[in-house]
Amino acid sequence: MARDSQRGDRRVVVTGTGVISPVGHTVQDFWAAVTDGRSGIRRITRYDADTLPTPLAGEITGFDPRAYMPNRTARRLDRYAQFALAAALEATDQAKLEVTEELAPRTAVLVGSGYGPGQMTLAAVLDLDRGGRRAMTPYLAAGGSLDSASAEIAAHLGARGPSGALVAACATGATAIGDALRLIRHGYADVVVAGGSDDAVNPLDLAAAANVGALSRSTDPARASRPFDRARDGFVMGAGAGVVVLEAAEHAERRGARILAEIAGYGVTTDAYHATHPHPEGVAVRQAMTDALDDAGVTPGDIDYICAHGTSTPLNDRIESAAVREVFGEHAPRVPISSLKSMTGHMIGAAGAVELIATVQTVRTGVIPPTVNCDDPEDPGLDYVPHRARRRRTRVALSNSFGFGGHNAVLVVRERPAAGSPEGHQEDAC
Repeated sequence: MARDSQRGDRRVVVTGTGVISPVGHTVQDFWAAVTDGRSGIRRITRYDADTLPTPLAGEITGFDPRAYMPNRTARRLDRYAQFALAAALEATDQAKLEVTEELAPRTAVLVGSGYGPGQMTLAAVLDLDRGGRRAMTPYLAAGGSLDSASAEIAAHLGARGPSGALVAACATGATAIGDALRLIRHGYADVVVAGGSDDAVNPLDLAAAANVGALSRSTDPARASRPFDRARDGFVMGAGAGVVVLEAAEHAERRGARILAEIAGYGVTTDAYHATHPHPEGVAVRQAMTDALDDAGVTPGDIDYICAHGTSTPLNDRIESAAVREVFGEHAPRVPISSLKSMTGHMIGAAGAVELIATVQTVRTGVIPPTVNCDDPEDPGLDYVPHRARRRRTRVALSNSFGFGGHNAVLVVRERPAAGSPEGHQEDAC
């Protein structure tokens, strides 16, 4: 796709959002659950998890792909891609996006995954072992790829701009949205459907996470995921998808789209330190936050809320808290910080996208979701919004995403242009 050199650096806005999560299969249901402090972590039901350190996960239950797509489409897709397509349909419906013949070459799709089609791959390998290649699904060649979700979404929409799958471990969703921001900002697209999806609640991916010692060993569903709490002992695996529709502001305004918020800044770095452990000094994490703030043209004092990565692992939470201290300085104790993973579990490639959507919702509604189970905070001087949601006018917010391999992506969300909300910060419990 050629760049439109006349466009320059453009403002990029969100006009649609879609979520499949352990606490709801729509943005509305997801948001109602997390602001109410309801957890989606429960005992795994789809297979026997007794051989794992914990039988708990943020599993997607009650999901029928045929409610979103024809059965012939569902049959050729792994569940991670089904989730992605379902979330994309919600996002494009909310955006009232129609990809016309004129718009098609200027519409891109960037939907990534951390683990990809794990269940389809596992089933195919077992079938190959038992019955040879003819026993395998005929859909593996296409459906077993990491780009199957983005290809299916592009085909459904008729989007003929760039499409593909970005992989950056647990920072995948945020990185896809950040790179989509740049595609629009620099004139390569007018619309990008972007996000992340994963269904790592399967025997293969859960066993892999267990073998590196990353999973919590708790057997109490209500208290297993406890970001920033001193008693945390690992993350709880989750699943789902988050997809947004991003547009150049002038394009959205021209077609009369409802603007939900602006994506104002993006910072992306790499630790270059260890395959699974974050850098102990958080150097690249701090740089990603600083770069995102600079890109948005805001200061730490402008940030009203941080949607934390907050995995509930001993290393990540401590390093993220220290990085916030370093970047935000004297403002750090005054900025609310919360982790949705306390309720959803860690949705891997979907996490950053779903948390970005939650950040958009906070900017829109002035409601900050809580960190449940944060009884004894890692840093008593920081405000982790324990237990209960809070009302606070939120003009500008930060969303952090960090992942295995040292991937770090940070997004800045700003209230929509010309927002007419009243001035002032008034707080109370929700």
